[in-house]
Amino acid sequence: MPESVRRPRLPSLTGIRFLIVVPVFAFHADMEKPFGDAGVADAYAWLVANGAWTAISCFFVLSGFVITWGSRPGHGARGFWRRRAAKIYPLHVLTWAAALVLLAAAGTAATARQAVPNLFLVHTWNPDREVFSSLDDVSWSISCEIFFYAAFPLLVRWIRRIRPERLWAWTAGVIAAVLLVPAAAALLPDHPPLPFGSGSVWQFWFVYVFPPVRLLEFVLGILLARIVLTGRRLPIGALPAALLLVPAQLLAKQLPFLWGLTTPAILPIALLLPALAARDVAGRRSFLTSRPMVTLGSWTFAFYLVHRLILDHGHRALGAGRAFTTPVAAALLLGVFTAAWLLAGLLHRYVELPAVRLLGTPRRQRPGSRTPPDPAADPAPEPAPSTSTSSDLAATT
Repeated sequence: MPESVRRPRLPSLTGIRFLIVVPVFAFHADMEKPFGDAGVADAYAWLVANGAWTAISCFFVLSGFVITWGSRPGHGARGFWRRRAAKIYPLHVLTWAAALVLLAAAGTAATARQAVPNLFLVHTWNPDREVFSSLDDVSWSISCEIFFYAAFPLLVRWIRRIRPERLWAWTAGVIAAVLLVPAAAALLPDHPPLPFGSGSVWQFWFVYVFPPVRLLEFVLGILLARIVLTGRRLPIGALPAALLLVPAQLLAKQLPFLWGLTTPAILPIALLLPALAARDVAGRRSFLTSRPMVTLGSWTFAFYLVHRLILDHGHRALGAGRAFTTPVAAALLLGVFTAAWLLAGLLHRYVELPAVRLLGTPRRQRPGSRTPPDPAADPAPEPAPSTSTSSDLAATT
């Protein structure tokens, strides 16, 4: 697909965001241990384990894919960074402030050592779990995304120089690098021990949280977008690729903890996302492209930022550590899930979109401006690849 050709929208890659974020919510719900029945609690924990890790990898790869899809060689880095900041920071600052207030009200106020780096989204560079998992702790993945965005203009320029027939080889190399990350982590200190799973806090931070390591998945997304854009042949279709996620999840449950975080599902993800994009390019419809799915997909960034706060502090309001009968626990989780989506819709409409319009567009290009835009200095963004350009979710646990 030539760079000058207007690229079709990718509604499937917006719609699938809803399906990806559900396992993240389910995992965080399990962290609250709402089920009083031990058998039900164990079954639920087994069911939702590892799904969230896969979801994070998928969001990071998806981020690189859709940002590359909407990029053009003439787009300036300054404009790109401004649009990403307008997308990320207003909602982040809002939920950061909410977390500060909620933690203070609960008697567990955040320290300056936690709050300041979290505000500026640099907290994932610190291997201290009290820092990288602070306040609205899901924001660690947004910290990774900020690093991705900083590197993107240089990365995409480099990847555009790769000859199309070599793109799959480069993709295989990046996948191999992702698979080897846990082996590299074994070189790090094996203490202090991780309070969940196995391995040390240092090793978990390196494998799962450290931005340069997670950049591999973002780069994978860039390569996959170039594969579709250049018309490379895809090995399998979307359905077979999606079905491969099932054995990948079962495998993740059998592997050592650090190896199960990112490695089992990376190949199915690398096959699924370009296959979905190819369906959209061909004009094929599916339930992922339906209006409800695309709408919910466009709300996922806001949902991701608020759902953990509602789960955690809502549980505190009902009684920290309190467990419930199975029907009551299920009803509470359904209620929280619904409330988080309703709040996400409001935040998307009244915070996220206005911020993008106001802050993501240069003053000279805003409606009513008397100064004509200078495309050479700061090219206007291309139409979004879907109804949402929010590749920023990259939600986490």
